[in-house]
Order: sequence, then C-alpha cells, then structure tokens
Amino acid sequence: MKALVIGATGATGKDLVDILLHDADYTSVVIFVRAATQRSHPKLTEILTDFDNLDTVSPFVHGDVWFSCLGTTLKTAGSKDKQWHIDFEIPLKFAELAKRNGVLRAVLLSAYGAKASSPLFYSMVKGKLEDQIEALAFHQYIIFKPAMLLRKNTDRSGERVSAPLLNVLSGLGLFRKFKPLPTSVLAEKMAKAPKTLSTGLHIIMPDKIRDFR
Repeated sequence: MKALVIGATGATGKDLVDILLHDADYTSVVIFVRAATQRSHPKLTEILTDFDNLDTVSPFVHGDVWFSCLGTTLKTAGSKDKQWHIDFEIPLKFAELAKRNGVLRAVLLSAYGAKASSPLFYSMVKGKLEDQIEALAFHQYIIFKPAMLLRKNTDRSGERVSAPLLNVLSGLGLFRKFKPLPTSVLAEKMAKAPKTLSTGLHIIMPDKIRDFR
C-alpha cells in the first residue's frame, strides 16, 4: 500500500512514519512537511508543502490510505483562530483532496472527548473535524481517540505532571482506560488498522487502543 501522512513531524507522526517504513505491507510512504526532515529511506518521499495552499500539492495526494497526525495546542498556536486553522481547516482540506483523488482509506488521530457540540474549544474542533471527514464518505474511515499520550521528551507541563499520577492510579485499578499511552504504541495501532479492519467507520476509544490487533 502507498501511505500519505500529514503531521509527520509531531511525536506520533514521527513514530508512525518509522513504523510504516519498516512495514512490508507499505511499499511507499509520502509525507507532507513544511521543511525538509533530512530523513532518508528508499520508501520515503518528502513533499515540501505550503499548508495554506494545499491545492499546489494535489498532484502528489494519490495513494491507498492517508493518515492525519496533525494537531497543536492553543499555547503553541497562539490563538484560537490559528489552532482552528491547524487542527481543522488544514486536515479537512487535505481530506477533500484525498477523496477527490481517489484515496479510499482515512485514518485520523483525534482525541478522547472530541465532540462537535462540546463546550470545550479543543474537543469541539476535533469533533467537528471527525464529522466533516465522515461526511466525505471514505471507503474506510478509522478514528483513534486516545486519552493522554506519552511523548518522548515532552515539553507539555500538563503531561509531565499528570502522566505519573495516572500511571499510579491505573496500577491500582483506577482509571485504567486513561493510562497514558506511548505515541509509539498508538502509531503501531494506527499503521495496523487499515490493513485489518473492514470497510466503513471505526472509532477506536482509549480502552480499546492497547488491545487492538
């Protein structure tokens, strides 16, 4: 299969690309990035991308499955408008290009609690994106909704404080589905999903991700 990836330079995206490159079922991996990553692999193609003008890379949006690991925080984005652009407008535009160009499968990294009607901005944005991509009617659409992620060398203070506590509580049998999930494990499950699941819509919740085969 030929895989397309946006959000390839984030924590989960990096792990996903590594896994795809070492998975024999994926014969080609195309990543869309703002700047060259300096990575080299026979199966890897980098497309330097102006994400504000995605139509310019439309000729390269051809493949069997596209993955979106794109996302940011309000702190990093600087404003709700910018976060909306990064977390909603860009992945939706890419989804529209993929659908138009005949890509049949879509795998979206969303978040636990994502819902279009949520009063929380982040959850609302993710929920609206889920719904809009579903409306495009891909042959196969898989949504991963993890809770807290364990990112290598994270600079997010909330993760550094909350992750150890949640691990302890999970070990005591409490909040097991919220046990922090390493991005490498999530990426492994994302790579497997389009190969093993049937057509249609699949929503993978936190308590199902670790057990996904």
